[in-house]
Amino acid sequence: MLMFFFFQQLHSDAYYTLQAQAVDRLTNLPVEPKSEFVVKVQDINDNEPKFLDGPYLAGVPEMSPLGTMVVQVAATDADDPTYGNSARVVYSIIHGQPYFSVEPKTGIIRTALPNMDRETRDQYVLVIQAKDMVGQMGGLSGTTSVTVTLTDVNDNPPRFTHKSYQYTVLESLPVQSVVARIKAADADIGSNAEMDYRIMDGDGPGMFNITTDEETQDGVISLLKPLDFETKSSFSLRIEATNRNIDSNFLSMGPFSDITSVKVTVEDVNEPPVFSSPLGKMVVSEDASVGTSIGRVSAHDPDTTNSAIRYSIDRNTDLERFFNVDALSGVISTAKPLDREANSVHNLTIFAIESQDPTQIGKGSALITVLDINDNAPVFAIDYETLLCENAIPGQVIQTISAVDKDEPLSGHRFYFALAAPVAGNLNFTLRDNKDNTASILTKRGGFRRQEQPVYRLPVLIMDSGSPALSSTNTLSVRVCDCDSDGVALSCGAVAYTATGLSTGALLAILGCIITLLVMVLLIVTMRRRRKEPLILEEERDIRENIVRYDDEGGGEEDTEAFDMVTLRNLNVIRDPNVRRDVTPDTPTFFHYPSGARPSYKSLPDNVVFREFIWERLKDADVDPSAPPYDSLQTYAFEGSGSVAESLSSLESLSTDSDQNYDYLSNWGPRFKKLADLYGNCDGTSVFS
Repeated sequence: MLMFFFFQQLHSDAYYTLQAQAVDRLTNLPVEPKSEFVVKVQDINDNEPKFLDGPYLAGVPEMSPLGTMVVQVAATDADDPTYGNSARVVYSIIHGQPYFSVEPKTGIIRTALPNMDRETRDQYVLVIQAKDMVGQMGGLSGTTSVTVTLTDVNDNPPRFTHKSYQYTVLESLPVQSVVARIKAADADIGSNAEMDYRIMDGDGPGMFNITTDEETQDGVISLLKPLDFETKSSFSLRIEATNRNIDSNFLSMGPFSDITSVKVTVEDVNEPPVFSSPLGKMVVSEDASVGTSIGRVSAHDPDTTNSAIRYSIDRNTDLERFFNVDALSGVISTAKPLDREANSVHNLTIFAIESQDPTQIGKGSALITVLDINDNAPVFAIDYETLLCENAIPGQVIQTISAVDKDEPLSGHRFYFALAAPVAGNLNFTLRDNKDNTASILTKRGGFRRQEQPVYRLPVLIMDSGSPALSSTNTLSVRVCDCDSDGVALSCGAVAYTATGLSTGALLAILGCIITLLVMVLLIVTMRRRRKEPLILEEERDIRENIVRYDDEGGGEEDTEAFDMVTLRNLNVIRDPNVRRDVTPDTPTFFHYPSGARPSYKSLPDNVVFREFIWERLKDADVDPSAPPYDSLQTYAFEGSGSVAESLSSLESLSTDSDQNYDYLSNWGPRFKKLADLYGNCDGTSVFS
């Protein structure tokens, strides 16, 4: 029989457990029960302490008393704490003395010095050691760092760097502008450095204000009222700065406030003129004549130079130029007649300009109120439409009228009504004044008929109570209407007249005659319109007294069918060079010639040549069978054939062999006598001798 032992190992960090059993190798059956062997491992100091939470960050308020706890550190050792001193740890401070200390057993770090000042040093880095074996020789150790920051407390009062400050500003500085910024220094930070400023006293009460800039903690001095160099040229202020959050534990380090002096000097600038009253109120009567003085504006130069002032009106506020202002005195007067009903108030802007410096302009206002006068007569309040029923009875009110007046008397309106004199005694209507600015129109009789008179015109006199009283006559139209039993108008105005005594047959006969006449008139008009007038005038008609207009447009230069273009292209008329152009021709007419034959063109002056040319073309057009059977416009570009004598320049006659003959110059009259003497009846070579 063969046997072998089977072992199973179970272990932990501190011990091992072994299990063994004998088993038959052939049958694989145990031959004995299991046996257990426990092997315990004895610990030795082979693990150093470790700070699992390190490195540490901690803070402590500055000026803390001695022994103030900062933070607690802890180190762990993997060795067996139950066996020997391998896991017993003690703490010590390696770096950070003499400011801090650590308790050896607990690891609590405390301040070792009192009143540590953050403003001197605000951060410390400590090195803490943990050593096992109770700190004995041969023990293992581990270290960690602890960064300690001193937090701020309000232990420093604010202090101004100077006991007095000086600033200069222009007197033109706008209100609410910053005059200066001052700051009290405070070594603390955050809320401990917040402070408030105030003006304790000064010689300009209400002129300045000071506030705190929350970002920079500056004291911002601003202007509350306009400055005036001529009134006061400098201001002195006493300003206090106080810490906003004071710690009662450090009152002994106070006081937590400081005071300084600020002097503000005002510099003079050239200011525009200033009106004695920004708004001048004036009144003027509506009937004031042109040139009437209304009032006076006054301005002065606030500077020490006291420059003279000139006045003018801003015409944008007086577009129609109703007013003028005297440039030197400032007296405002009327320039046009005024109408209160059109504009009752005029708001003028007046300019005051320095004479020495026209760029300095002051502005003032003049409010001119136009006083009312009774210059408008009362009229009807509306356009009345008065309807009168045919069945109206005497004394019936058919209309109540009222009036309006553009004037506005102080005591209010009072109107008086009456019928105009021409109709005061009429038998149809009467008027009753109701004494309340209204009046009633009443009938005097009944039995009104539209057939007799469809409309009545009733003139009403209205008078106001002004001084002098004004009146106007207004016409009230009364239309007679057919009404129902309730007095509601059914139809008004004239009634169409209906003929009586004619039978239906007679009316049809009259209508047929009228239609026949209309048809005949239409036929005659149609025939006359279709009639065509002859295009060519009869020969016996005088062409000068008959003008026929044809709106017929030619074809332009490309139209060669309307007239023969060959005549224009082959017109070469040679005129006699001996003919004078500035002398009236011997033949005054081109209808009859002394010899009975028509002379050649060269024997005629220019004006006769043109007339002869036109006449011949007219004759050709009259006898031309291809000419159009209506008036047409024919254009002939005839400008003559040039000068027969050609050029008279001496540049072309310098040669001695010139055969030019100038004898005809003697026939041109006295004005050409000098040329005839020079050139006529002589050789060409003697001209320049």
